[in-house]
Amino acid sequence: MYTTAAVKPGMALAGGLTEAEMARVLVVDDERVVTEVVERYLSLQGYDVSLASDGEEALRLAQEWAPDLVVLDLMLPKIDGLEVCRRLRRDSEVPIIMLTARGDETERIVGLELGADDYMSKPFSPRELVARVRSVLRRASAGPVIGAGGVLRFDDLTINPQTRAVTRGGEEVNLTGKEFDLLFFLASNPNQVFTREQLMDHAWDYTYAGDTSTVTVHIRRLREKVEADPVKPRYVKTVWGVGYKFEG
Repeated sequence: MYTTAAVKPGMALAGGLTEAEMARVLVVDDERVVTEVVERYLSLQGYDVSLASDGEEALRLAQEWAPDLVVLDLMLPKIDGLEVCRRLRRDSEVPIIMLTARGDETERIVGLELGADDYMSKPFSPRELVARVRSVLRRASAGPVIGAGGVLRFDDLTINPQTRAVTRGGEEVNLTGKEFDLLFFLASNPNQVFTREQLMDHAWDYTYAGDTSTVTVHIRRLREKVEADPVKPRYVKTVWGVGYKFEG
């Protein structure tokens, strides 16, 4: 059930603006009640919101309006959400939060593998969605995490927190914002083991209870990009029954 209520304004930044007022959010869903409620909550927080009701309109607005984040339903007319996600990720690194009413875990994983940063299942709490939007945007725009912005070097792998650039063997590796966050967090704490829940807390910037397949999928995609052999990873190791660690 979706309801509307007053929401406190966003955190104030320099110049009297809030972080929300500097962000554009494209909401894509063919259920009018969902888009109206989501738009109301995000607008009350100061976000600049645009709506699309089908996949074709979503892709057009994404190109013309250049949103900072996309809230994307998977069940869409004309072009389905998974295809929209694939095309968005092909052309940009805009953060994507998926919405789905389906209980099929496989489809959620496919969306994450296509490059979505997060997902929420319907029905959802609009306030939680606002928190997710704020968290994903904050992480996407975050600067260096460690003091002095020192570059991390491990054999053939280099991680630059100032430019958010990663190279392997001297060649640039194209990571999404969330993949970089995961890699940098793990590499900044070499040989320390983290559970999936802990990685959600750190890399996603909120406490998450429930399905942690998001972490599993992002780790898999990360390995495909930074490891010479993803099946036998050199850097991002699995600690069976616990979680993951980075070996420097």
